[in-house]
Amino acid sequence: MKIAVASGKGGTGKTTISTNLALYVAGQGYDTVYFDCDVEEPNGHLFLRPVITKKEASSIPVPVIDESKCNACGECVRFCEYKALVRLGKIVMVFPELCHGCGGCTIGCPNHAIQEQEREIGIIEAGQSGKVGFVHGRMNIGEAMSPPLIRDVLQQIPNKEVNIIDAPPGTSCPVIASIRDTDFVVLVTEPTPFGLNDLGLALDMIRELGIPHGVVVNRAEDGNRDAESFCEKRQVEILAQIADDRRIAECYSKGELILIGVPGVQKRFEELWQAIRKRLMA
Repeated sequence: MKIAVASGKGGTGKTTISTNLALYVAGQGYDTVYFDCDVEEPNGHLFLRPVITKKEASSIPVPVIDESKCNACGECVRFCEYKALVRLGKIVMVFPELCHGCGGCTIGCPNHAIQEQEREIGIIEAGQSGKVGFVHGRMNIGEAMSPPLIRDVLQQIPNKEVNIIDAPPGTSCPVIASIRDTDFVVLVTEPTPFGLNDLGLALDMIRELGIPHGVVVNRAEDGNRDAESFCEKRQVEILAQIADDRRIAECYSKGELILIGVPGVQKRFEELWQAIRKRLMA
C-alpha cells in the first residue's frame, strides 16, 4: 500500500500529517516506512529523528562528446527535449545540469561520438525511527531537477505493508514523480483563500492522473466552513480535520510529533487511517 501526502502549496502541514500518520499506522502493527520525497528541503527527519544506517549517492548518466568523432550533425540536439545539448558552429556543447539522463542522444548519434558518465545529483539516506522505517533524499546544492533523485528514493520502497510518501508541495514535475504510482493521495489544505485555490489546482492534477484521493483540512477553525463548502462543490471527501491548536504549533516549533505531544490528536489520525482503508478497500 503506497499512500502519498501532497498539497497544492507549501506550509499547509503536509509533513506534520505524513510523519504522524506513519507513526500512527506503525503503532497499529503495520510494517510502515516513511519516504521524504521533498528532496530539495527534506524535513521529516527533524520530527522522526531516525538512526541513519545506510547512505548512498544518487546519480544520472550525462553525455560526453568525443570531438574527434563528432561532425556536429545536430541529431543529438534535435532529439533533446530539455535543451541540454546545443550546437554552436562545428561543436556541440553539453549543459549537464539540464540533462534528464534519458540516454537518447547516445543511442541516436550516427557517429557513435557520445558516451555517458555518471554525475552525482544527491544522496539517499535510510534508517529507522522506532517502529517506522525511514528513507529520504537530499539534493546537491545548485541542482536544477529533482525528479531523478525522487525516482531513486522511491526505488527503495521495500515489500512492506504501508509506505507513506511525503511529496513536494505544488503541482509540478517533482510532485508527479512522487505520486504517479501510488494507491491513494491525501491532499492537505488549510481553510484560507490561498490554501483552497491551490487545493483546486492539486485536485485537477490528481484527477488527471486518475488516483483515488481525499482531503485533510489542517488548522481547521470553529465556524469556518470554507473548506467544507469548497470540497462539497468539487465533490471530494474530507477525510479528517486537524484543529487550529496552539499546542500543535508549539510541538511543531520544537520538532516534536503531535501524536505524542497533543492529547486528543490520536483520534483525528485514527479517523484519517480508517477513511483511507475504507476507500482503498471499496
